[in-house]
Amino acid sequence: MGKKIVQSETKTDRHGLIPFFRQIAADHPDPDSILFLCIGTDRSTGDAYGPLVGTMLQRQGWSVLGTLEHPCDADTLRDALREAERYSVVIAVDACLGKPGSAGMYRCRRGPLRPGEATSAGLPPIGHYSVAGIVGENGPKPYWILQTASLHRVIQMAEHTAEAVEAAWHSASIADYA
Repeated sequence: MGKKIVQSETKTDRHGLIPFFRQIAADHPDPDSILFLCIGTDRSTGDAYGPLVGTMLQRQGWSVLGTLEHPCDADTLRDALREAERYSVVIAVDACLGKPGSAGMYRCRRGPLRPGEATSAGLPPIGHYSVAGIVGENGPKPYWILQTASLHRVIQMAEHTAEAVEAAWHSASIADYA
């Protein structure tokens, strides 16, 4: 997937999303060179974070694979990866589970994410950059935790992510986002 990017990860609340995306926008100002690969399914509340973000970004005019209408899940991911090769920059978006007290936070990374890691899905790493929305606390039954994540929280997290992308590339002020 193009040039190698040094990996670093930050855990942040919604206010850290804008600086993360602004740095990507500074490095890659042309929105047409960017693809958002939004991973997940609409059949699980927590795992719908990616497709919700994808749907919102698509409405803003971004190139997206993975929406509520056409999810990018384990069954379609390999085809999506082939299509993603046409883009200079791929930003992967997925839900994840985290440590106690971290639900509602985001893991932002300069480098790929590994989809399905909590459920040992064995999928390949994806993206030049990535955002993993922590939709619940990790536990012994990750599928159940994803299924029962708060829909309100997941929608709110998706909205914050899409708003941060819009703010980063279209110079909306942070005050508009707060």
